Amino acid sequence: MQSKPAILLAGVLALAPVLAQAETQHSHWGTRWQRLPATPAPVVGMQTGYAEVNGIQLYYATLGQGSPVILLHGGLANSDYWGLQIPELAKHHQVIVVDSRGHGRSTRDRQPYGYDLMTDDIIALMDRLQLPTTDIVGWSDGAIIGLDMAMRYPQRVKKVFAFAPNTTTRGVKAGVENNPLFAAYIARAGEEYKKLSKTPGDYQAFVKQIGQMWQSQPEWRDEDLRKISAQVVIADGDHDEAIERGHLEYIAATIPDAGLLILPTVSHFAFLQAPKEFTDAVIHFLDDQPAASATQPN
Repeated sequence: MQSKPAILLAGVLALAPVLAQAETQHSHWGTRWQRLPATPAPVVGMQTGYAEVNGIQLYYATLGQGSPVILLHGGLANSDYWGLQIPELAKHHQVIVVDSRGHGRSTRDRQPYGYDLMTDDIIALMDRLQLPTTDIVGWSDGAIIGLDMAMRYPQRVKKVFAFAPNTTTRGVKAGVENNPLFAAYIARAGEEYKKLSKTPGDYQAFVKQIGQMWQSQPEWRDEDLRKISAQVVIADGDHDEAIERGHLEYIAATIPDAGLLILPTVSHFAFLQAPKEFTDAVIHFLDDQPAASATQPN
């Protein structure tokens, strides 16, 4: 018997031809959270490749030089969603974007989805690219992976900009699949999957497989979050369709010295709705130096 989330997603997918075209026309600053801007085109000039990791082919692309930062997209999406952030970040950093396993151009296998496994994929990619440490900018599932990395591989991550994560399933708003903007995103992701994936006809099977993870993960304890030593900012839009505001505040209060950033009049898709504000916040966080390290001893 199908679970309730699987049934709801199946209903959304049945409406994909209509919803994929849905992009409300609100352009006023105060209502930009009601709009789902187009997915950016792939950034020209990136060096692309595949890494054989944990039984799959993991797609990645790089641009720029400097300290590394890995951008991790949300569930059902792909690395093209970062197209408005990559050029600015690449002026000062080596930017690496990844299609998570089964997403975009990356393949998947029969291993059950889990955030630990997806985190291990990123660590394996870092080993392949000979990156001892990195900063992480993650959105939704990508933010969860960034926090998972900070807990399980503290020596490999310095900073995590975690946009719209949840650390327990209770942090997700009930019925998010029925939100019109979120439903339009799910449908759009299905169309993009058909264009990018090596298994273009398997979107519903892919959604079912990853949906099993979402029903039970993550379920982290306070003790887990308190182990994080990386610098962390928990960020979100003030009109997020998916994540409870109180849950974000709780995460930020539990992780040692974490910051909380709420961007105004944007939603779960702030990096598309307000790309300059989002990117400026990321750059400020990545390039900010702690006062102690900036002070030279006498």
